[in-house]
Amino acid sequence: MSQQQQQNSNIPVSEVFWTLADKADKKFSNIRDLPYYQRSRHDTYFYKVFKVYTQLWKFQQENRQKLVEAGLKRWEIGDIASRIGQLYFGQYMRTSEANYLSESYIFYEAILTREYFKEGLFQDVNIANKQLRFLARFLMVCLVLNRREMVQQLVNQLKVLVDECKRTFQESDFKEWKLVLQEIVKFLKADTAFINIRPLRYSLVLDPHPDTLPHVAAAITKRSLKLRDAVLSSFHPNEVKFSDITLDTFRMLQCLEWEPSGSFYQSTGSKLGQNGATGASRISYSQEIADPTLPANPRKAVLYRPSLTHFVAVLATICEELPSDGILLVYLSASGSCTAAKNESGCIPLGPRGDGGPNCVYPSDFLPFTRRPLLLVIDNDNSKAFKVISGAEKGESIAMLLSPSCSPSIASDSSSHISNGSIFTMFLTAPLQAFCLLLGFSGTDIDLDKYNNAEMLLSSSLNNWGAVLATTDTLNPVWGQVLGDPFIRRILLRFMFCEAVLTLYTPAQDKSEFLPTCVPSLPTPVLPPNYSYQNVILQLAGIFGATKYFVFSEDDLADKTQTNLEL
Repeated sequence: MSQQQQQNSNIPVSEVFWTLADKADKKFSNIRDLPYYQRSRHDTYFYKVFKVYTQLWKFQQENRQKLVEAGLKRWEIGDIASRIGQLYFGQYMRTSEANYLSESYIFYEAILTREYFKEGLFQDVNIANKQLRFLARFLMVCLVLNRREMVQQLVNQLKVLVDECKRTFQESDFKEWKLVLQEIVKFLKADTAFINIRPLRYSLVLDPHPDTLPHVAAAITKRSLKLRDAVLSSFHPNEVKFSDITLDTFRMLQCLEWEPSGSFYQSTGSKLGQNGATGASRISYSQEIADPTLPANPRKAVLYRPSLTHFVAVLATICEELPSDGILLVYLSASGSCTAAKNESGCIPLGPRGDGGPNCVYPSDFLPFTRRPLLLVIDNDNSKAFKVISGAEKGESIAMLLSPSCSPSIASDSSSHISNGSIFTMFLTAPLQAFCLLLGFSGTDIDLDKYNNAEMLLSSSLNNWGAVLATTDTLNPVWGQVLGDPFIRRILLRFMFCEAVLTLYTPAQDKSEFLPTCVPSLPTPVLPPNYSYQNVILQLAGIFGATKYFVFSEDDLADKTQTNLEL
């Protein structure tokens, strides 16, 4: 035994533990407020934090009995596990790697199963608040993972706990937790207005495999770009949100990720150890736990109501770090418009005041970032003001998908932005749900078999449109260079579907303000009111008995009648 080991063996176990815990706590505090959006700048810090928590967790497992005899409480063990869960979720938010999200779930589930915070819960308000914070954090993880049964279980627990805390600790104020409860209930009501039959994430089972996507001719473009980074930002008065993720950014976040294959997580899923959580080998800042069956997710920075300076700073940082084969997607959703400054075509407010003040985003604000490939998705009444960016770029031609200036009337008034999120964003993330909500249907109104038939029809139609688009000689190189990226391809095809639906939708007939805009424009052969588009929408409307809401040509109606007779 070395002299150092002899010295260490003389130190009480509890002292070693608390020294290690204090070290871990300090390192955790150092990284807690670091930004999520910098690509690799803080990797060293995270590695050190993961390393010290690995040591701490392993030490408490190996010395649990001695530590309990020395006064270690179960809630203190829960605190460590909760920190580890936070670290994993924070790392997911920084990297968008699903393995970290899965690991976060595993640790939080262990805390829930082992009831680490149960002892002393109603004797100590601090322990009660720890349990409340744990439930809220676990809720967020389950939401992003789409574990809806667990979400409902946690919501019920949160309701009961808040009520019990109000009765037990009458001198404490739990209004903040009542607001948290209201937020999540409102969020779930809006997001589950429809049956989530199909995941929002890109599924290798339901969506085309990237290797099978048709290639764009080399004569159109010799460059192939991949979606490497995305900035997702939203500002609407009274918008539906939970924590700092709004309903619209929540949908976009999932839309830009791969659906886990399932087999990987089943084969490597951790088992709870005797000491109540996963083994120390699970706490690892490495790529060893990555799913080898899936490509990496694009990194995403989710910005909730940012100031303009913060928004621009994030864009600048990400553009600086963007890989040479990458394109940056910027999604901006906001309400209203503000008075344009001199020489500006319009602007979008990132704040409650629409007076052209310091928090308004102008088209010119994006110009410095057009030195790198950029896809701009703007969901705002004044989105078309940003068309002026095209032709004024500083190096790379910009690609833009712009929402309609006016939202079309819904067949039922149940779908407003506040209650269901943006219909344009829904078309890009869940197109069949958007189609049904536009017609006033909710999930409870629709027969599941009909919905599945419509989903298959839409999926095959979008794939056919994508094949036609890739082989069109007049396809603009700006779109040609990104059509091989599965995420951008899928969003673009859904945009085409949105445009086709609104072109034929009776309340929006011949009204350009109800139509979205694509810059640069797509080739004429694949633009509405192309016959194949009309035919697909006619079939979809027919499935739901809603053809009366659309204007179809006589030829389409005749073809539909003939098809029915043959059947």
